[in-house]
Amino acid sequence: MVMHQFPKRYVALKVMYFGPRFYGFASEAQMDPTVEGELFKALERTRLIFGDKRELQYSRCGRTDKGVSSVGQVISLFLRSRHRESRGDNKYSGEISVEESCGEMDYVRVLNQVLPNDIRIMGWSPIPVGFSARFSCLSRVYKYFFWHGNLNITAMETAAEKFLGEHDFRNFCKMDAGNVHNYRRHIVSFEILPFNESYKADQLMIMKIKGSAFLWHQIRCMVAVLFLIGQGLETPNVIDALLDIERTPRKPQFLMAPEIPLVLQSCEFEGLKFICSSDAKQALNEHLERECRSYKLQAAIFHEAIISTSVEIDDNISSERTKKKEASYTPLLSRPTEPSYEERRKKLDAGVRKPR
Repeated sequence: MVMHQFPKRYVALKVMYFGPRFYGFASEAQMDPTVEGELFKALERTRLIFGDKRELQYSRCGRTDKGVSSVGQVISLFLRSRHRESRGDNKYSGEISVEESCGEMDYVRVLNQVLPNDIRIMGWSPIPVGFSARFSCLSRVYKYFFWHGNLNITAMETAAEKFLGEHDFRNFCKMDAGNVHNYRRHIVSFEILPFNESYKADQLMIMKIKGSAFLWHQIRCMVAVLFLIGQGLETPNVIDALLDIERTPRKPQFLMAPEIPLVLQSCEFEGLKFICSSDAKQALNEHLERECRSYKLQAAIFHEAIISTSVEIDDNISSERTKKKEASYTPLLSRPTEPSYEERRKKLDAGVRKPR
């Protein structure tokens, strides 16, 4: 039986996933496993969908990279419904009655029963047919976790303020000149805050970045440069230079910040309110608490290994290595550069015109 023979409803799902074992969110990269691939396996297993993504009018808010996690990813698609009148028109006003939600399928409970432990549905909401998880999103919030260590947080905060507003971020991303032609993005807020976790004398910190949209690898590139500033290897003024495309038309070569600490925290939509039944919410909380306790147990094993080690570090040797590392540092603006956008486009255009 095909999907159109069932009652259906256009639905947004809020998705949480722990990213380390996944090759990103999107399944187009032909690498397994992906979060999207696991979601569709669960949707097919529970017979909530029939047909391909085009028929389902499927969209996603973002396609996070390999290793990146989320507690607020949003997807939208048609799902099988218990409501005979819900054939896609969805007279949506941003609210759903208790009676209607109780009569509908418990999408959260049904899907979470078959999803792997590192993916969970957090809630669902009815949406109008014109809704797009990607294009209807007003803003996205990412968080990046890191240890304070010896970083100069004040210098990092000074530098982070320079990102605020609308800028051309081509020097803070992985450029895709074939598909992306506008590199201007708007950063609404950029905060550096302590997190409620510490280890010995070190404080866990977060960078909280809110923007309308982001470029490929943009946040990891921004964070990488802030770390160089925090280490005293660069000054906050390097941000001004990298945002000035006329002054710095080519991106200096540098390593991005690691992907594991990056989390898509939330996606904001006008009037969208996610719901979760009390039973599904209880099961969800119990599952997340079990997973949290499990990872804390794993951390305890590494802590035990630290206690058990008999290796002593000679502080003088460590200091000498640090001095050598700092002495060999090459400032960003003195490094080899990548091709500019214009150079990439010229090469692409030449390839198109080249006769076979």
